[in-house]
Amino acid sequence: MALEILHPGLLTTVQDLGRPGYFHLGIPIGGAMDRLALIAANRLVGNDEGAAGLEAVFMGPKIAFRADTVIAVCGADMPIKLDDEEMPGWTAFAVKAGQTLSFDFLKGGARIYIAVAGGIDTPLALGSRSTYPIGALGGVDGRAVAAGDVLPIGASAGAREGVSVPEAMRRTPGSPAQLRVLPGLYWHRITEESQANFFADEWKVAPEADRMGYRFRGGRPLDFVPREPPFGAGSDPSNIVDGCYPYGSIQVPGGTEPIVLHRDAVSGGGYFMIGTVISADMDLIGQLQPHMAVSFEEVDMAGALAARAERTALIDQIRAATS
Repeated sequence: MALEILHPGLLTTVQDLGRPGYFHLGIPIGGAMDRLALIAANRLVGNDEGAAGLEAVFMGPKIAFRADTVIAVCGADMPIKLDDEEMPGWTAFAVKAGQTLSFDFLKGGARIYIAVAGGIDTPLALGSRSTYPIGALGGVDGRAVAAGDVLPIGASAGAREGVSVPEAMRRTPGSPAQLRVLPGLYWHRITEESQANFFADEWKVAPEADRMGYRFRGGRPLDFVPREPPFGAGSDPSNIVDGCYPYGSIQVPGGTEPIVLHRDAVSGGGYFMIGTVISADMDLIGQLQPHMAVSFEEVDMAGALAARAERTALIDQIRAATS
């Protein structure tokens, strides 16, 4: 079985849950920006949670199906059309050979995840099918999908149409979106006033927001504690001697615009990091549009671990609802 890309949308890539284990070599984990949405979509069509699907940002693709199957679309609010009939999101529905899937204009969120029973069966690269364009890994020859691409689909373990994820389990950003942050190793490099301002200010997503990272604007610039620059760090107070970048870490080059590093970000460099967005909130960033309002909320390690447990419990609820 296969499906054909008639139009790729703005940017549509093959994504699964990523390729962990290579970050020390400079290869990021990659994978779905909104992991919960991909997990839910895969559960709905009877796939393994880590099966590959399609991630589309801001504009959906147009797809022709060559065989009968079951699909589900989760994530952003982007009206789904099967031929001319509108279909429900977060719900498994049947597709007949010869039918075409398309999407209307985005209403909320940023990314949709299209899961097909059996999963996208492109070749593995370092154990994952996720597209990492900078490294030309995964996906379709290491790139986003293009018109005319024919994507193979694996064997289905069996899928039931009509299964749905309840609305209460569909996690989306609020307004303003709240992102919880654990202050980091370089938190002491900014003044106490700047520390307070960072969490008090409202920020907005900048146009420079992609799979590598999201930039934020609108808050007050950070003031740095005076220092004698260490050898090799450079004169800018935001520079450090090169360090490792945790997933979700927040750089502030020049102290002006925070950048949260996301799925395809580099693993190290020479900018200081004031903290890290907790893992439980990283999916939310993947659903933010440019110019959306965001506030950062300080948490400690206990709060971060509690949030992770809550997210795990939510995934367990989705598993129960889709079993």
